[in-house]
Amino acid sequence: MKHHLLCPRFEKAMNILGQRWTGLIIYQLISGPQRFCHIESSLPISGRLLSERLKSLEKEGIVKRDVYPETPVRIEYSLTEKGRSLEPVLRELEKWSNQWISTDSLENSH
Repeated sequence: MKHHLLCPRFEKAMNILGQRWTGLIIYQLISGPQRFCHIESSLPISGRLLSERLKSLEKEGIVKRDVYPETPVRIEYSLTEKGRSLEPVLRELEKWSNQWISTDSLENSH
């Protein structure tokens, strides 16, 4: 059995946040509750993948899904307290990226 040097909780956190698009979905929801179509139009992600990521984040207790019994039914996604507690982490990552990530490297990565 391989012995891990990292804390298992930190490793799990990195696995959650390291999933493609997950950080951007959480970042998008920092501004408040949003409908699926709004999140989808804000990110270059397929509806199927967005749905998978939202379900995964809901299972982790980071995102909550609220269904409003209106006609038509309205569904909104928002951050839970656990999800909102990631805001300072993402804001610091945003500051770091503004300081250290050049736009040249962005153009070369596509």
